[in-house]
Amino acid sequence: MCSAHTPAAYRPTGTADEAEEARPGGRRAATDESGRSRRLEYPPAPEPLPVPVVDNHTHLNFRDGLVEVGVKDALDAAAAVGVDRAVQVGCDLPSSRFTVQALDADARLLGAVALHPNDAPRYAARGELEAAYAEIEQLAAHPRVRAIGETGLDYFRSKGDALAVQHDSFRWHIDLAKRLGKTLQIHDRDAHEDVVRLLGEEGAPETVVFHCFSGDEDLARTCNENGWFMSFAGTMTFKNAENLRRALAIADPGRILVETDSPYLTPHPYRGRPNASYMVPYTVRSMAEVLGADLAELCSRLSANTEQAYGDWD
Repeated sequence: MCSAHTPAAYRPTGTADEAEEARPGGRRAATDESGRSRRLEYPPAPEPLPVPVVDNHTHLNFRDGLVEVGVKDALDAAAAVGVDRAVQVGCDLPSSRFTVQALDADARLLGAVALHPNDAPRYAARGELEAAYAEIEQLAAHPRVRAIGETGLDYFRSKGDALAVQHDSFRWHIDLAKRLGKTLQIHDRDAHEDVVRLLGEEGAPETVVFHCFSGDEDLARTCNENGWFMSFAGTMTFKNAENLRRALAIADPGRILVETDSPYLTPHPYRGRPNASYMVPYTVRSMAEVLGADLAELCSRLSANTEQAYGDWD
């Protein structure tokens, strides 16, 4: 299943490159959430997929690992294994500005811009939230920005007064997606019930994507009933993620997508190491196993679903 080598652009040359990157978003920590050191070498490339698919959620502005990889090199490495396009996602003003610049630089990208639910309270605390909203709306007017996201609710990292700001921000982003006719790309962590409730109260946009789907069969049924897309990341390959595999098994085949959320959520057996769009085939093959699907047919389905969610790349 693995080729012999990590893609050339992701291999360190000589000593580890510790130079500060110029891109917004910073650098992923060298330790995991429990404080344990992570392996920082990028994993080997998988065997190419028989039909190209799209990584519909990546953060090319974030750095991880031992090397700095440019947008073109990242997309070239992905294309070599059958991941021919991607959706670059902004989470705050710097990364959303980066997204628009990247769209102008490489036609293989579409984009999404928003204030992440954990970032909106920070802007509010500085008295900058309204100005940030105004700039996000301006950036979202770019013709290759096809989604408002990632937005939503995060009850894992934010607590207390920040949750009220998250709710207001989510409502604002829902409204923006509807006003601009864009897809809504949702971040939902430990907040399934309230995410669904707010979508109902505000009225969901025509197209909704649950990025890094983290629910169970109940949420999958809700998505099926509403025609919402469910995007599966490397998390569905984790040994303790049986809930995600059960959800995938009952998901409407016309509403499933695949993503990396790179540089996070690297699929098994490389969990914890740096992630990149070239790692998508590991997740796709795992999805095919869960579904008992022909790999080429699943790839074709994923590609068609992604274009339905975001439009074409022309």
